[in-house]
Amino acid sequence: MKSINFVVVGDYQIVNELGKKGTTTDLSIYDRKTGDTIYTWTVPITFPDKIQSLMQAVNIAEYAIVNVAKIDKYLGEQILALDAINVREGFIMHSYEVDDVKLKTLIKNTSISDFKVLDNIDQLKRLMNNLEPKSQEGDCMIPIDHVFRVKGVGTVVLGVIKQGVVRTFDHLKILPSGKDIIVKSIQMHDDPVTESKSPARVGLAIKGSDADDISRGDVLCSPDSVHLQTATEAIPAEFTKSHYYKGEITESQTYIISVGIQTKPVKIKYRNANAIVISSESELVFFSGQHYALLKPDGLGTRIIAKGVIQ
Repeated sequence: MKSINFVVVGDYQIVNELGKKGTTTDLSIYDRKTGDTIYTWTVPITFPDKIQSLMQAVNIAEYAIVNVAKIDKYLGEQILALDAINVREGFIMHSYEVDDVKLKTLIKNTSISDFKVLDNIDQLKRLMNNLEPKSQEGDCMIPIDHVFRVKGVGTVVLGVIKQGVVRTFDHLKILPSGKDIIVKSIQMHDDPVTESKSPARVGLAIKGSDADDISRGDVLCSPDSVHLQTATEAIPAEFTKSHYYKGEITESQTYIISVGIQTKPVKIKYRNANAIVISSESELVFFSGQHYALLKPDGLGTRIIAKGVIQ
């Protein structure tokens, strides 16, 4: 079974024509099964009020759909979010009222500059059918985006397999807590399976940790995985300030880092103009080469103030 995951930004009402609404919190997940492929679309329904949900949504997906109804600062933030984590494949649609030249200028020099510009949703549906999953081999790695307790089942976690394979009765570890768990069962699109591989979206019933002890952004991984790290301080990273942010990014102020699906308070210390060291109030889960964004959620202008790569 193949899996292809999208984030939908801009005017996300088109998602109702693409899939069926499923899990909904501050993020809403839509899905559809066609032949041997399961498609999912994630929508940050609390954006623009909450910049965090936007960053989490774009980190869940491999492909993006940008549906532009108007050009404003919120569209700018959505483009910055996709650019921050280096999303390079997707589609752009826009209404007739949107100035095509202004839109092209806005996306110029961003990761989405090569997105395919489409005329209508029928064209989008046809092209989506031609896409292939972006699978990653290696040790199992599943960032958790939802967790809850199900009567008669126990703790259930939802997430996209970013790397590797998960099987029933696998022994995995939850980071950053380090708790050992066992996978009791796996579901894809509400169907039970015994094995699933990247980049499938799965629901896992697990044993070994209560739902109250798991948070969005925690990562399920192989017990002997050397890919992932956890730390609270001295995390070196490349750093590029957004040219849309006019304020100063200081060492004394607390910001929010978006890395994977985590959004946590951090402080920074400059190594030079293009490099920082990150320190967090709680443990971060990350890997070398992972993209991050630095946020200022209470900012009046753009709230995505910098981006970079963890070294």
